Amino acid sequence: MGVIRLGYVHVRVTDLEGSAEHYRNTLGMDQVAAHDGRLYLKSWDEHDHHSVVLEEGGVGLVKLGYKVAASADLDEFERRATSFGVRVERMSKGDNTGVGDGLRLTLPSAHVLELYSDVEYLGNATGIWNPDPWPREGLRGIGVPRLDHTLITTEDPVLLERFFSEVLGFRAAERLVGGPRNEELVGSWMFCGEQPHDIAFVKGEQGKLHHFAYHVDDWSSLLRAGDIFSMRDVPIDFGPARHGITRGETIYFFDPSGNRNEVFAGGYRTGADFRTITWTLDKAAQGINYTHRELDPDFLNVVT
Repeated sequence: MGVIRLGYVHVRVTDLEGSAEHYRNTLGMDQVAAHDGRLYLKSWDEHDHHSVVLEEGGVGLVKLGYKVAASADLDEFERRATSFGVRVERMSKGDNTGVGDGLRLTLPSAHVLELYSDVEYLGNATGIWNPDPWPREGLRGIGVPRLDHTLITTEDPVLLERFFSEVLGFRAAERLVGGPRNEELVGSWMFCGEQPHDIAFVKGEQGKLHHFAYHVDDWSSLLRAGDIFSMRDVPIDFGPARHGITRGETIYFFDPSGNRNEVFAGGYRTGADFRTITWTLDKAAQGINYTHRELDPDFLNVVT
């Protein structure tokens, strides 16, 4: 039993067609469906129906979806979430295009998170028999291969870390702490598999999205992404740079509605025996932007 990975991010956008152009042609995602003012997109190396949903009407996060190992696990997750005290409701097949039955949870941070196992299988662009390393017909824009993680904000990082640990079985790879004795949790980077993080959260406003990220192969791919952002006049927040926290390489940028995206490479391997790394608040700038050891305050303050 367990959570496998981040399955989808559902965000609001002010201009559906303008945003679709960004996700399709700058990032290189494929549109797989369109219903009721929503577009469904997937990256070339993802097998499930979609990983990003764009919904016209505002800005910010609608919900997150995490795929679990088996449908039978949903009963246990429901029991744990109910015991923890969060709002839990069942979702039915068809509530989300391409997704089967599942659970819809309202987190202590006021975000909506959905758990599911059954999802329509579309396959990736290279297949599973003697596949090429990337699609022969080429890639649009950056050609991001897959969704990687997300970062949200919460008024109570301690409570949210407890929820992800006790209910969903996540573990903290890294923590950011502050206070006179470094006893106050400011942020947590948590994993459910072997990535540096599958979700992260920092202290801030309830229910907000800081960013969601795509994996790219390596530093060279990241630099190429930066070139494409410049060619296409995409607003860059910061990077290319390296994180101290997670050791990942990064560029942060904005979609046309102001939702922050990231391309992320590198990092390390976690697992059941991984020991949590701790950063202190006086080293936060280095933890987030190790390369330059400085941080624009707006980086943490601007959320959607």
